[in-house]
Amino acid sequence: MKLPRAGLATLLVGCVAACSARQPAVPEQASGASLQGGMHPDEACVPTGPERCFDARDDNCNGIIDEGCGVPSGLVQFVIAWDAPTADVDLLVSDPRGELAEVGRKTAAGLVKDRDCPGRKQDCAGKNYENVYLDREEAKRGPYRVKVRLERLEDEDVPIHVTLGARIGPKTYATELSLLRAEDTRELLFVL
Repeated sequence: MKLPRAGLATLLVGCVAACSARQPAVPEQASGASLQGGMHPDEACVPTGPERCFDARDDNCNGIIDEGCGVPSGLVQFVIAWDAPTADVDLLVSDPRGELAEVGRKTAAGLVKDRDCPGRKQDCAGKNYENVYLDREEAKRGPYRVKVRLERLEDEDVPIHVTLGARIGPKTYATELSLLRAEDTRELLFVL
């Protein structure tokens, strides 16, 4: 099923684990989201100037997260960014069939994870950023489960602040999460 350009999806965001205390005042109509569990996604579409690379936000409000930065994108995209250089944070995204997007392998629904930071060989060069995107023109309808998990703290102080960006068709969203200890996980559900 092709996603239409406007009014394409219902976004259901639920927080399964305890969420960060930050809850921006975003009216439901403004964000286009159905809100549950106290999680309020900011609509990233508040122009703040030119696009900044690797911040997991749509800074210039054109419906694309971090364009011009060499970041692959698609009609469905989930991105995390964090500043703690040695903390290992993972973005775990499952498609509507429940298949997990993994680096180096595309799911049957077309989701691709392009890298795992900080990486065993420090491949991310201090730019801690993970990206899962749809690598086709059609998106499967159903739930996309998104987990943000702090695997290891290493030498970092808590909390670890993570920006989660999401693109659902022409709309982009972002929210800030705080992870407090190893294995701390936030789970969100986006339904097309």
